Amino acid sequence: MRGANEGRGLLYRLYISRLRRQLAGATVPHHVAMMIDGNRRWARQLGYASAAQGHRAGAAKMHEFLRWCDDLGIPVVSLYLLSTDNLRKRDSQELADLIEIIAELAEELSHEPGWRVRPVGRTDLLPAELARVLADVDERTRDNTGLHVNLAVGYGGRSEIVDAVRSIIAQHDENGGSLEELAASLTPEQIGEHLYTGGQPDPDLVIRTSGEQRLSDFLLWQSAHSEFYFVEALGPDLREVDFLRAIRDYATRDRRFGG
Repeated sequence: MRGANEGRGLLYRLYISRLRRQLAGATVPHHVAMMIDGNRRWARQLGYASAAQGHRAGAAKMHEFLRWCDDLGIPVVSLYLLSTDNLRKRDSQELADLIEIIAELAEELSHEPGWRVRPVGRTDLLPAELARVLADVDERTRDNTGLHVNLAVGYGGRSEIVDAVRSIIAQHDENGGSLEELAASLTPEQIGEHLYTGGQPDPDLVIRTSGEQRLSDFLLWQSAHSEFYFVEALGPDLREVDFLRAIRDYATRDRRFGG
C-alpha cells in the first residue's frame, strides 16, 4: 500500500511540474478573486460535530492558496471570507467560531514577508475585537509591496456600491456642487474609485469552489468583465493542481470585453 501511495504522490508531482511548464510564459491574471465554499459540507461529510473544523480547514487552505498565487507571480488576490448576509444568517456559535478563525488567519497572513493585507468591507458591522485585529493588520502591512491580499470581511457587493455613491455625493456636496452637476458628471470610473477596492485592478479571474455557480454578492461591480472558473472540490479539498488548471484555462481564453 505504501508503494502505491508513493507512486500516486510521484505522479501528482510530475503532473504539477507539467502544468507549471505549460504556464511558463503564459498570461496569468493580475488579480484573482476566490470564493471559498463548501467548508460546512466538508465538516459534515467527515463527521465533525460542528462547522468550525471545516472553516478552520478552509482558512488553512486559503493561506496555502495565497502562496500558490504568490509563487506564480499573481500580484493581487481577494478572498471572500464573511459576507454581510453571513453576519445576519449564521447561528451565533458558528458565527463566533468563524470570526475567531478569520482573526487568526488575518494575523498569520500579516506575518508573511512582504505581503500587504487589507480588509475590505463594513468593519463597523463586525465585533470590536475582529475590527481591531483587521485594523492592526492593515496598519502593520501598509508599506509592504509584495502580494496584495484583500480580505472581504463584513462585505456585500450591493452595499459597497451604495457606499461608493454615498461617498461621491458627500464629496460633491463638500465641494459645493449641485445635484444637477453631479448627475451630469457621474461616470463608472468615478464610482470605481470610491469602491472599497478603489485604485486596484478589477479581478481578471473569479474562482469558486464546491461546484456552486453564483456570485453571492461578491465584487459585483468589479467582476463585470471577469472570467469565471468553478471547481467541484469543496474548499478544504482544493489542490494546487485545481488552481493551476484554472490558471491554464484562463490563459487559453479569448477575453472579449463588452461582448
